[in-house]
Amino acid sequence: MRRFPLARAFRLCPVVFLAPPVFALAANNSGTPPSSATLPARRVNVLLITADDLYWKTPASFGGKTLDLTPNIDRLAREGMRFMHAHVTIAVCQPSRQVLMTGRYPHRNGGEGFEPIHLDVPTLQERLHAAGYLLGCFGKLSHLAPAGKYHWDSACDQNQLGIGRDPEKYHQAVKSLLDRARAENRPFFVMANSHDPHRPFSGSERERMGFGARLADVPAPSRRYRPDEVWVPAFLPDLPDIRQEIAEYNSSSRRCDDTVGAVLRALRESGYEDSTLVMFLSDNGISVPFSKANCYLNSTRTPWIVRWPRQVKPGTVDDVHLISGIDFMPTILEATIGPDVPGMDGRSFLPLLRGETQAGREYCFTQFHQTSARNRYPMRCVQNRDSGYIFNFWADGQTVYRSEPQTGLTFKAMQAAAVGNPAIAARVHLLQYRVREEFYDLKNDPDALINLAGNDKYARRIQEFRGVLLDWMKRTNDPAAAAFENRNSEAAIAAFMAQERAKTQPAAEDRRQ
Repeated sequence: MRRFPLARAFRLCPVVFLAPPVFALAANNSGTPPSSATLPARRVNVLLITADDLYWKTPASFGGKTLDLTPNIDRLAREGMRFMHAHVTIAVCQPSRQVLMTGRYPHRNGGEGFEPIHLDVPTLQERLHAAGYLLGCFGKLSHLAPAGKYHWDSACDQNQLGIGRDPEKYHQAVKSLLDRARAENRPFFVMANSHDPHRPFSGSERERMGFGARLADVPAPSRRYRPDEVWVPAFLPDLPDIRQEIAEYNSSSRRCDDTVGAVLRALRESGYEDSTLVMFLSDNGISVPFSKANCYLNSTRTPWIVRWPRQVKPGTVDDVHLISGIDFMPTILEATIGPDVPGMDGRSFLPLLRGETQAGREYCFTQFHQTSARNRYPMRCVQNRDSGYIFNFWADGQTVYRSEPQTGLTFKAMQAAAVGNPAIAARVHLLQYRVREEFYDLKNDPDALINLAGNDKYARRIQEFRGVLLDWMKRTNDPAAAAFENRNSEAAIAAFMAQERAKTQPAAEDRRQ
């Protein structure tokens, strides 16, 4: 088995160690990974792999139609359980990830946008560190803040990982930490965060302009895709430039899958495959209109996979229960050290992994607060398997919505096509100005193309969803609750929006999402 020289490990990642690193493995001269039966008795190990801006339907295992796009993710799905109604809590990366690590909604942990969580909010890393776990984070480091709340024994930022896009460097980093876990006889929690398929997409002009000389540090994906090979999501019009951008996105998604494969290979080579709970998900939807940085189904729905040998039956699918980003921390705590941390909004879905049913998983609540440019567009959403209701506090007929997903070829193509196509023109207008209320029949219209908020046929159903949302807002002390309760009062909405805009803190040096 290959070993990592200490000097090389330090070149790869700037790390902070609690104890001197030792990379020697258990004696094994056969050249094969040690059997899990030879591993010392330990608590449950955890490997979390995240994608950055991966549309939930990209993998074939979740309905993707582009051939041979995500073989490693699909293999993981066959080996574990797929959740078909899983959502992140907010469709933008930093607050989404901070929800995972606190079990609290953004308005409860303080990380509504690109700011740190409150210092008095417990994190998963604090609990696991106190219990003796070895903790590693590779990629997306800046999206867990403040740093003091997220203890890592080993960490690499994107610059040490080929701008977060080099599968082999992820393999090396993860393998190094797992070797150390064996040497120190400690359980581990590893968070491997691919920066793919976040913009700039592979092979795009923006990639060449944005990365410049650094592009040489970024390996090509194991396969590139042509516009005629791809499947365009149904919530977008099928236009030539959109096909081009989806092809570039798919190439980035393939490189993300390459990284997933590299990380899982490190786990297998280290002999921990049979003793590790593996979870995979994306932090939010694809960076195009009507997905990322919104509250639509395709904004927050995520391809959540759990593989746990001897605990989760391979090839199983949960098509009934809704799980959410707030549930990650309580689930990991119950699986590892327990008990729950007081004050979390989520709850463990461990019973689902055992094949049981769990009451109270009929609804999922999502939200949005601000873009990376610190512009406030407050939205709240409640959905179940069949329907979704969105309230856009900011939609006043004059405010224009702008976000990073509008910076690529897709939105420009939609704007150009809108000149002669009324249907596309209506979509562009809706994206930019929105309406106060949106209601969608997700069973028959999963891509949220037909807003039924003004349809009398659905009035009773809409009123039911309003009540469910208000109850949740009051229960979680949402600062928007009073405005929503008085949603027919323009004065109440205006007063709330004035408070929201007062929170705006533009930061020209930080426009990333």
